[in-house]
Amino acid sequence: MEQIGPYRILAKLGEGGMGVVYTAEDQRLHRTVALKVIRESGDHPTAKQRFLREARAAASIDHPNICRIYDIGECDGDPFMVMELLEGEALASRLLRGPLPLDQAIDAVLKILSALSALHGRALLHRDLKPSNIFLSTHGVKLLDFGLAKAVAGRQDETPHDETLTDAELTQPGMIVGTPRYASPEQIAGKPLDGRSDLYSAGAVLFEMLSGKPAFSGSSAIEIFHSILYESPAALTGSAAISAADRIVQRALAKNPEERYADAGAMAAELQTVLRLEHSGSRVETRAIKRLIILPFKPLRPDAETDFLAFSLPDAIGAALAGLSSLVVRSTLAAARYAAGAPDLKEIAKEADVDVVLTGTLLRAGSQLRLATQLVEAPTGTLLWSRSLQVELRDIFQLQDTLVGSVVESLALPLTAGERKLLTHDAPANASAYELYLRANELGRQRKFSEAAQLLQQCVQVDPHYAPAWARLGRSLWLTQKYSSSSREAQNEADQAMRRALELNPDLPIAHNLYAMIEVEQGRADHAMVRLLRRARGSNNDPELFAALSHACRYCGLLAESVAAHERARRFDPHIPTTVTQTYLLSTDYQRALETSDDGFGYTRAICLAMLNRTAEAVELLRKHQSQFTWRLGKLHLVSFRACLEGNREESTAAADELLGGPFSDPEGWYGLARIMARLSETDRALKALRRCIHEGFFCLPAFRADPWFDTIREHPDFQAILESARQRSSAARSLFEAEGGNRLLGLPSSESPEA
Repeated sequence: MEQIGPYRILAKLGEGGMGVVYTAEDQRLHRTVALKVIRESGDHPTAKQRFLREARAAASIDHPNICRIYDIGECDGDPFMVMELLEGEALASRLLRGPLPLDQAIDAVLKILSALSALHGRALLHRDLKPSNIFLSTHGVKLLDFGLAKAVAGRQDETPHDETLTDAELTQPGMIVGTPRYASPEQIAGKPLDGRSDLYSAGAVLFEMLSGKPAFSGSSAIEIFHSILYESPAALTGSAAISAADRIVQRALAKNPEERYADAGAMAAELQTVLRLEHSGSRVETRAIKRLIILPFKPLRPDAETDFLAFSLPDAIGAALAGLSSLVVRSTLAAARYAAGAPDLKEIAKEADVDVVLTGTLLRAGSQLRLATQLVEAPTGTLLWSRSLQVELRDIFQLQDTLVGSVVESLALPLTAGERKLLTHDAPANASAYELYLRANELGRQRKFSEAAQLLQQCVQVDPHYAPAWARLGRSLWLTQKYSSSSREAQNEADQAMRRALELNPDLPIAHNLYAMIEVEQGRADHAMVRLLRRARGSNNDPELFAALSHACRYCGLLAESVAAHERARRFDPHIPTTVTQTYLLSTDYQRALETSDDGFGYTRAICLAMLNRTAEAVELLRKHQSQFTWRLGKLHLVSFRACLEGNREESTAAADELLGGPFSDPEGWYGLARIMARLSETDRALKALRRCIHEGFFCLPAFRADPWFDTIREHPDFQAILESARQRSSAARSLFEAEGGNRLLGLPSSESPEA
């Protein structure tokens, strides 16, 4: 082929699934152009229609980041399209050489989002955003190939909905609408699309630009679709700007379109903040973070002597692995759901979002314990290794040590010098101490905190240098006093145990994460926040750490920061429990709070219902929990709240008076009591509870300002003084947060004022 109309063919540039692209000379205007010719349009009636649609869609938008269309015509019945000739390379070619520097990747995606914004503004969707359709030209980034562009559903000019992904299309090469690896979940399912589908694809492209690897892998379209529908890509780790970029990527890749950015402009605005965080052009550091779940070990027959190992030994193994930067271990609570029956690896991979599963069976024979374990990939079931270990009961720590080493070796986890030290740092001095430790952990799982504390006290007497035991002891003592005595002496004992754990091992993750909860309730939320932020600089894939940080930030009045920390925790463990429900509640986002709440204690969920004017449901819920609750102080809160909603002032205030005169010490609990009393216009009681709230360390300024139940006392001089105290402490906490780089760590913009 030498000539097509007035265009003289100079060379072949390339070809794709439906057309061939040539370099050609426009002999009329004496300029070099790119000429795209459809192939075999006569044999494929829809191909010509699609080709023409591409030309019309591209020609309808005049934008610097969209390849310009000069002309359209036909030659021997086959349509052709004339475009500007670009110098440079496709992003797909560039990615063959590895990832892009952070600033270059974000700059390219900003240009793509600008082009998408123009498309979406004309109610058009691209539907096939991928590296081969993004061109890095000498004059900037250009978006190509509008063959799948289509009007948003509901437009009068919309073409028939004939391009959903049918079973037949899945079996025919080239027939899938949109490239599978970059298609959104709703695109795969053939559901109606809007601009957020293109933003999903943009997020997938950005991930690949930063990491050099596709966000979703698989050897076939079906495997890729499964990954898109049910899995999450690995975390991007490195600098603070990279963490911020990771947060944006994950939001763009949300399975539910409602959880993504509303439009391209909103996504671009957040990416701009990343550029302000870091302009160094540093490359992203991508660690192959594996996600592991250790299922409860199954006793092959009931045995009172060893049954405690079923949960406590996997928990201890998980805790030992928790500090590794290249591994995320799912929580014991998440694993407990799969205790019964044979493990369904596909179900576990989908629900727990993991790559690897460790399973095992236990059998005691006399003084010997046999543990048979398997490490398998999920969801494929590929066996990585199988181990059968038999030890004397007095040597059960050997099981933990061997299995931890086997996991690290088989997954080829890269370890820093500090991580190698961490794995060998906390061996118990003898078997007796380790058995006491494991038995206590099982009691803690059953919420028998007092009994667990007694065993842990024996454990640290036998081995006073075993740091994990001191950390667990601190938690057990704290929860024992919280649900019974609430004495200052007991609180101090818990605090001292935690301090001892950190003295013995300053890098022990479990000690840092558990201690944060104690510090927060002791009125030192700002101290806990600072310590956790410092930990996060070197351990930024620990979900427990970010869950604790979310809790501390809320007490300090940093609600957006609390939500961001929660989202970071869920990024690494989708099922990790956090207290974000209370954060939404204090933000007056009552519907979101209700959606994230569980029945649990019942108190927080009842508040959500009450604030949404579902009072009867709230009362019913409180009555149910009140009848079942054994913790006296907690029960008084339920009674006071329920009586308030029922209009029973006398019963509500009587319960409140018992709390106000007793040993209750939860600062956030004082806040809850204050709002109940304010609702009843019990001004003195409300102010007394608020003073305790501030004094004991809960100074959530946004909640004090926005909670409508405080309207009855809002103009009172003492309330204004309390508000000022909260403002000062919250402002100081925000300054600490920013000084420690909290915004950078969580990918948040810096506030313009201390009260923002």
